[in-house]
Amino acid sequence: MIQPDASFIRFSLFWGGLLFFLVLEISVPYRQSSVSKVKRWINNIALTVFNSLILQVVFAGAIVSTAMYVTTHQLGVLNMVALPGWVKLLVTVAFMDFMLYVWHLLNHEVPLLWRFHRVHHSDLNMDVSTATRFHIGELAISGVIKIALVFLLGASPLGVMIFESALVLCAQFHHSSLKVPKLFERIFWILFVPPSMHRIHHSVIIKERDTNYGTIFSIWDRLLGTLLKDVDQKAIRIGMGASHKPDKLNFRHLLAMPFTRPVR
Repeated sequence: MIQPDASFIRFSLFWGGLLFFLVLEISVPYRQSSVSKVKRWINNIALTVFNSLILQVVFAGAIVSTAMYVTTHQLGVLNMVALPGWVKLLVTVAFMDFMLYVWHLLNHEVPLLWRFHRVHHSDLNMDVSTATRFHIGELAISGVIKIALVFLLGASPLGVMIFESALVLCAQFHHSSLKVPKLFERIFWILFVPPSMHRIHHSVIIKERDTNYGTIFSIWDRLLGTLLKDVDQKAIRIGMGASHKPDKLNFRHLLAMPFTRPVR
């Protein structure tokens, strides 16, 4: 029963969050779109649906199943130590988020991985739909790594579900083109990732793009020296300099992008 419930919760959070932040973006937008929002959404959601169908066939709840297996058989680091349940949940979320930070950084530094990750960065505007814009190749590789990490850590199904839920909602929030009060962002930025922080990461300027890798927590960027704050937010241009034509960024081109000429 756990696996279907976890899938339903993730499904509801994903589509519910997408709709929620879309309404907020339309109501209080940070900036106006420079290209057609409708066309971008068609491409981004088409990519999302395509990815979901493929991943469902290939993985079919493998991450949660792995968590159930290691919990039942008491495998992994967390099952070898006596800690309160809430501490294990906190460690699971923090550890998985830190490894996601490392994975994200590698996607920028390793040429082969960047081929796939640039699909995400090629979006010419950044809004909540950008949080879903990933190539199936990147998601498949990250899925395998995530399964291995769950096995190594001995994460529980509840810990995995909490992490996955936080991951979805945080990514949707910090990708959204939502006007957020400056005071809230300043406080939120102490531990977490607000839109202004991640907007820098989507800059066409490479030295700005190669910063701010955090997804849930901003502390990894602070600790490892990849945090960048002092950037004129209004001057940030979203996307990649070599991919600036909307007609070359449709669904078909996005699927083929990793296999074309490598660019930064």
